[in-house]
Order: sequence, then C-alpha cells, then structure tokens
Amino acid sequence: MKAVVFTLGCKVNECESDSLITGLENLGYEVSDKLVPADLYIVNTCAVTNEAEKKSRQMASRIKKLSPNAKIVFTGCAVQKNPEQFMDKSADFLLTGVFNKGEILSLLNQSGNHISAPCTEFEELLLTKSLRTRAYVKVQDGCNNFCSYCIIPYLRGRNRARNPESVKKEILSLGAKEVVINGINLSAYDYNGINLTGLIKSLKDLPVRIRLGSLEVNIIDREFLSALKELKDFAPHFHLSLQSGSDSVLKKMNRHYTTKEYLEKVNLIREYFADAGITTDIIVGFPTESENDFLETVEFVKSVGFSDIHPFPFSSRSGTVASKMKDLPAYVKKQRLDKLLEIKKECKKDFALKMKGKELDFLFEEFKDGYAVGYTQNYLRIYIKNYKKKSQNQIEKVLVVEPYLEGAIAEQKGE
Repeated sequence: MKAVVFTLGCKVNECESDSLITGLENLGYEVSDKLVPADLYIVNTCAVTNEAEKKSRQMASRIKKLSPNAKIVFTGCAVQKNPEQFMDKSADFLLTGVFNKGEILSLLNQSGNHISAPCTEFEELLLTKSLRTRAYVKVQDGCNNFCSYCIIPYLRGRNRARNPESVKKEILSLGAKEVVINGINLSAYDYNGINLTGLIKSLKDLPVRIRLGSLEVNIIDREFLSALKELKDFAPHFHLSLQSGSDSVLKKMNRHYTTKEYLEKVNLIREYFADAGITTDIIVGFPTESENDFLETVEFVKSVGFSDIHPFPFSSRSGTVASKMKDLPAYVKKQRLDKLLEIKKECKKDFALKMKGKELDFLFEEFKDGYAVGYTQNYLRIYIKNYKKKSQNQIEKVLVVEPYLEGAIAEQKGE
C-alpha cells in the first residue's frame, strides 16, 4: 500500500506531517511527501490566507486525476475553519481538524467528519521520521496574541507547550545533523514556568545543530542570546516577525512593539552573532496602510539590512478584527508587493556579498541544475559545482565565492 502525506502551510504542519509519515510506515505503508500515485492521501491544510485555503481545496481534484479510487484525508487549519468546503470533493473522504491529528491513523477505515474538540494540553505526537534532510521538532502550539489580521488563534487554540524532556528525547532519536525547533508562537513557550530560554539551556549539550523557527521581538534579550551562544552548534538565523515598518500600522495590527524597539533587538542579535541571517515576514496592503505607511516600511526594511524578507498581500480572514476594516484595492496591494519583491532580491544579494570570502558550514540537501544545493548555518542558500559528496547529512566547511541566483556560489574546502 502506498500513501502520500502532502503538507501546505507552516513548519508546525510539517512537524505534524512527519509524525503521520512515521505512523503510516509503522502500519506498513510506503510513504511519500510528494504528489505521486497512491492508495491513501493525507492533506495537511492551511488557512492563514485565502490563497492557502484555495490551494488546500484544489488538492482534491489534483489527487483524483492521479488516483481516482484513492481515499483522501483532509486535516489541519482549513478544515477546522470550514469543513463543509471539503465535503463534496471526494466520494471517500475523511475530515479531521487541527486537534488530535495523531488519531487520524486509527480513523483510516472511516469516512465523514471527525473534528475533535480543542485541546488545553500539548498533544504528544509519534517520534518523527522526516523525509527531509533538515528535521523539524514541534515544541509549542496555539497562540494568545490575537493579532488583528490573524485567524490562527481561533483555529489552533491557546498557548500550550511540550515537556523539555520529551523535546530532548525526540531530538536525540532523530539522528539528524540539524534540527529546527518550531511552534505556532515559539516565543511564548512556557512549560510549567520553563520559558523558551530555559528550554534552550536544557538542550545545550546535544550534539546536533539547532535552528529556531519564527520568533517574536519580545523574546530577544541578553539572557536568551547568551543561552543560544552556549549551544554546542547553533545556527544563527533569526526569523524575526515584523509585519510592517510603520508604527501606526503595527498598532492597528495589535503588534506590541515599535520599529525602534524592533531595530534595537536586531542590533542586539548582531552584537552576539555578527554574521547572523535575519529574515522576516511583511504584510503589504493592511486595510489602514496609507501610501506613506508603506514608504515607511520600505525605508525601515532597507535600514535593517535583512538577509531575506517574505512579503505577502493582506488577506482578510472572516472572524478577525481586521475583517471588519475596509480592504484596499487589489491593484494597490499588488504594486506594493512588487516593490517589496524587488527589495527582497536586493536584500539577498547584499547578504551574499557580505558573506563573500567567508568560510561557512554547509548542509547538502539536493542536486539541482548541475549544482549541489543547501544552506549554511545563517541560512544563505549555497550552490556548489562539481560537488564531491561526503556522506549523507554531513555538515562541511565551504568558501563563499560570489552571489548567485537567490544565494551564493561556494567551493568545498580541501577539494
């Protein structure tokens, strides 16, 4: 029997999908995370934007073309938000939501709607077996922030965290060279008084490169950064949520910091990790964003010197505070998005130039168009020609030569 676990959306979804992959393999399935012919498909959906939800719905027709008689399981945020949108997509379907995804494996012989009630405790998943080079570990779920544009707290529930001992056990079981620690709101990690800094301190002796998922401004302080310095092998890449470079827009978004405070945290990161990659998300076209607000965002992005940015247009989500605000015209959002996409290219090139001539740690992931491709510890995408592969998942030193595409050309050391 063949199965596919197809994931849309965030890294937390990928963590949960990895657990399902492990469970399916334990049941005897041959599992892929690519859209290939199979007997069973589990689609882990996303609802963070209208586009993500649309892609989630479209998966059914794509699957039916590949495997008309397959069973399809829809799970995740888009199902939790609106299960009815999936009910007529397949004759043999199973719907589950965000909670108790591990129960899917016991429901495979059933059909219909099986959406669980919200959980108040962190749900332990099967110890994962990832199909990727870089392994993801989920340590937190839910969010208490209720940013005015975001539907996720309404779907994922309130903040809950995983036992640090369980986190360590999974990391050690993976055997991966690099592990990414993730959560819906990772910065809010709190397990019986142990915060994210405490969790990091508990991992300091683990023989694995540790990378962190998306962070909020409030977590960045000297104690936190010192704890990261103490790790045996920390990947100095900080995805620090911004969303807007305008203070007035940040206030309307219910984001609890100013651009001044944000820049102070960026400078503090660079004090501890001079070559850190600092990336972010930016929403363009928030309902109250004026042209001047957008220009403030453009100037702020340039002043920070991000290594990469991920801009995307505002997407109204019913049930949120922002959904009651008047949306901006689509052409305005597109113009602003196009401008930030140009700046994104500049950010990536400037970061690659800063790294030119430096030795960085490279983790090979795939061959593409004649190049070995992977990422450095500070998340610079690396391309190596005539790559002499060492062993699977080996981290090695490379010399950055010059910018290339959305990363940099590098050479293997000692070759």
